[in-house]
Amino acid sequence: MSTSRPRPLVVHVTGARPNFPKAAPVIEGLGAHDVDQLLVHTGQHYDDRMSTVFFTELGLPRPDVDLGVGSGPHGAQTAAAMVGLEQVLTQRRPDLVVVYGDVNSTVAAALVATKLHVPVAHVEAGLRSFDRRMPEEINRMVTDRISDLLLVTCQDAADNLAAEGVDAAAVHLVGNPMIDTLLRHRHRLDPARVADAIGLDASSYVAATLHRPGNVDEEAYARTVVASLHAVADQCPVVLPLHPRSRPKLAAAGLTDHPAVRAVDPLGYLDFLSLVQGSAVVVTDSGGVQEETTVLGVPCLTLRPNTERPVTITHGTNTLTTHDELPAAVAGTLAAGRPAPGSTPVPPLWDGQAGPRIAAVLARSLELA
Repeated sequence: MSTSRPRPLVVHVTGARPNFPKAAPVIEGLGAHDVDQLLVHTGQHYDDRMSTVFFTELGLPRPDVDLGVGSGPHGAQTAAAMVGLEQVLTQRRPDLVVVYGDVNSTVAAALVATKLHVPVAHVEAGLRSFDRRMPEEINRMVTDRISDLLLVTCQDAADNLAAEGVDAAAVHLVGNPMIDTLLRHRHRLDPARVADAIGLDASSYVAATLHRPGNVDEEAYARTVVASLHAVADQCPVVLPLHPRSRPKLAAAGLTDHPAVRAVDPLGYLDFLSLVQGSAVVVTDSGGVQEETTVLGVPCLTLRPNTERPVTITHGTNTLTTHDELPAAVAGTLAAGRPAPGSTPVPPLWDGQAGPRIAAVLARSLELA
């Protein structure tokens, strides 16, 4: 008497806002294959506006497991995620663990799975800023070193892995699943509605988002950021959705003392992208926003000395700038105006089909295709 082979189990681990639009197309793509799936949310981002709203807006299934690790120092947060993930993976014994991006939950899941001899697939592998002062850079490097499947969004990420000696057979150029999500929901963006909802009556504005430690953690950094944003606000109103960890530091540095600076609570996925879509220029230190503005054709000024996403400069609308250079950079961008729709380059394979391509790679690894 023959017995049927059990369906393999794939566990997806998300932890923070940037993970959700990356995971949604992969989960959907794997739905076309003969697998069971389990979604684990570590709760690294636990505010509704930073996580829960994504499940509603993006059609993601509600997490099967929510570990509720919350915020805290990097070591404590990573350790709490590891403890919870070890229990889940030991109980469920998955055939594959899929991790996303570069947050603390990503490296926590990769470490736990590897020590339990469960294969790991890293979506968005190979990105490098070459700046080890960034916690995310350490997370990226460690996760890539111990992952079995490295799913890259662009050729320069594949080149980084090759330079590090990674076996080319483990590297798969699949495109950017976060862009799948953006393209799927682009028709739902409504800049006018969001501007009205936040009481913005300006016809032209700068959207800003800043949260990295190098910009906000120390008082001196925060004051420098505030001074540069005030100089921008002298030219054009600035709207700044504030990450919970950034708000008290920037507020203490006098962010809202300028009448043309508008600080608002974190926005949901669709509202934030609507704000970006309607802006004259975006000022950011976020990797994901560099990618989103590239596809939306919105000029982006990244307030960092480096980026792990150089493709958004060579094939997009992104420019690196400094605090001192920012006011002049904004002035030049405002004078030039928004580029014509479709006139700016977009990286290859950022076409809305990364999710199915990733699912096909994962299915082959599980010997389903």
